Amino acid sequence: MNQPSGVSGTKAGDVAASNTAGVSGTKPNDIQETKAAPSQQRPPRQQTPQARPEVEAAADGAYYFGSLAVSYDMACALKNMAYENPSPVQEQCIPTMLTGTDVVAQAMTGTGKTAAFGIPMVERVDVNKQRVQGLVLAPTRELAVQVRDEIAKLSEFKKLRVVACYGGQTITTQITALEHGAHIVVGTPGRLLDHLSRRTLSLGNVNMIVLDEADEMLDIGFLPDIERILRQTPKARQTSLFSATMHATVRRIVHRHLQSPEWIQVGGEVETAPKVKQVYFEVWDKDKVRGLSSFLQTQLNGGKALLFRKTQIGVDRLVQSLQRDRISVEGIHGGMTQSQRSGVMKSFKEGRLKVLVATNVAARGLDIPEVSHVINYDMPQNMEEYIHRIGRTARMEADGTAITFVTEWDMEMLDMIIDKVGDDLERGTLPLYE
Repeated sequence: MNQPSGVSGTKAGDVAASNTAGVSGTKPNDIQETKAAPSQQRPPRQQTPQARPEVEAAADGAYYFGSLAVSYDMACALKNMAYENPSPVQEQCIPTMLTGTDVVAQAMTGTGKTAAFGIPMVERVDVNKQRVQGLVLAPTRELAVQVRDEIAKLSEFKKLRVVACYGGQTITTQITALEHGAHIVVGTPGRLLDHLSRRTLSLGNVNMIVLDEADEMLDIGFLPDIERILRQTPKARQTSLFSATMHATVRRIVHRHLQSPEWIQVGGEVETAPKVKQVYFEVWDKDKVRGLSSFLQTQLNGGKALLFRKTQIGVDRLVQSLQRDRISVEGIHGGMTQSQRSGVMKSFKEGRLKVLVATNVAARGLDIPEVSHVINYDMPQNMEEYIHRIGRTARMEADGTAITFVTEWDMEMLDMIIDKVGDDLERGTLPLYE
């Protein structure tokens, strides 16, 4: 069989998946309470902290995270988390945020952004004031849960209460958690607005706000919700924004809601992780499934693969096709219940599942360790999307491979990627065409 040589053409329209309809202020990926999965929300942090590790003070009597001074409680938490030295984004953000200055931080995925804002937020909370002082907005439920878990670990010995509010879980569980008191709330915009309308959440005492993965929240269409939430917080607050890209809409929200922010950039606008091996395969559209199946069966070699599709229905169809070839694979997208998504993610993280197919939104911000291969089964629609996707592998200095399938309809986007990354993108040959 001959390998395609990149014939130009016009692709027939793909069938788009319908998102679950939502009430006002709730986005498609915030599934309604009426379809909610069994509760995954843990109660506020009231459990007995684990034993404090031994941490040694410096000669000046202070405790340090690399060269950054931290409290004794934080030093103990970082020791338990095996955090020894700050990443570049942490080194620049933490001291600035500790002073209360607004921050705009641009860094690619996998650079430690959560701890970059989580450490100063935990340090600045007054545990004796029983009210919400910190708020983190995230685009997806999975990211909200991950951020909540990270901040909970960072506050292990300070005994803060950290609550996550997101769709796909019964709201009564979250109301109960909030009634017990929360120092920090992490949530998706739609569900936060729901709590605000029910008066089960008050933001009148918030003095720290973080917009995490801001570009993704704005791409999804959360701008009106973000604006409504910010209007219910005090004007005298610290606002920080973290984003992998800095397009015009992100800059507009910076200029509207941040006060003289410190701009921090780690890497360039389209910089990729240094240890990502980038490869593209030209493949006839009619051969894509067979080409992918043969690759996974012969080239994965025990690794983990994260595949990207544009639509929910595309995820489901690809999963079904690969399962027919006896490949152990599952999908994740916003049309699934929270319990289904959590079950799939648990299997993938623990290594029982080696292949995961996801939409862009579902995969955004997920903390998935040891992904050896990212596969763009559907061509990214722009350069920023390409960078976001391939940033899911080679995280925190690990090695990884990013593969892009290029059909006869994708040559224009391929040229754009080559223009940006140059010789870093290699041409390969699928086993199907060898």
